[in-house]
Amino acid sequence: MKSRDQSSPPLRIVVVFSATPGASRPGTDHDRDHDQAQAAQARRSTALRIGLLESGYDLVASLPADVFLPERIAQLQPDLIIADSESDARDVLEHIVIATRDARRPIVLFTEDDAPSSMDAALEAGVSAYIVAGLQAERVKPVLDVALARFRREQRLLDELSDTRQKLLDRKVLDRAKGLLMARHGLSEEQAYARLRTLAMNKNLKLAEVAQRLIDVEDLLG
Repeated sequence: MKSRDQSSPPLRIVVVFSATPGASRPGTDHDRDHDQAQAAQARRSTALRIGLLESGYDLVASLPADVFLPERIAQLQPDLIIADSESDARDVLEHIVIATRDARRPIVLFTEDDAPSSMDAALEAGVSAYIVAGLQAERVKPVLDVALARFRREQRLLDELSDTRQKLLDRKVLDRAKGLLMARHGLSEEQAYARLRTLAMNKNLKLAEVAQRLIDVEDLLG
């Protein structure tokens, strides 16, 4: 097993696979297809498990893509989710997206589904890496490293965007609160701002919080 940085705990990973369809009558073409799909899934699962273990990752669970997935993900709190789907990638992703709706996590999809529409849908759903016909043990770590880097970059951009939007909202709230004080007490803009800042300091609140409270009181009293 390859050594990892001992200063940080191993990455906790959950693998999600397609729910196994029910078996059909022995000897039918559908049954043979089913057996072949199961065999292929077993080979893929083995390669994935070997790749994770050799890279020092902590495989905490392998779960089917079903209605119980959101609850299990919430319980396990993995750092990263791997979707292993021979086909029907959209069905697996649908369950994963629901399971990670309230807490985004990097998602890596290994699949044989090379349809452009499936790939577009996966990336739109938030998949960090979409790997077609690439589930070999030696490729697992590089793929996960790239997926993590991409996810962290996207998360930084989202955080920056959210911060910018919040600052704009706070500015609008502050400007409205200053306007109320200026109109009600005949203050200049500088005086209104100084009064809001003094209130914020005295109450140990953010300036935007004091401004919002002032607006709420004004709206309540009419």
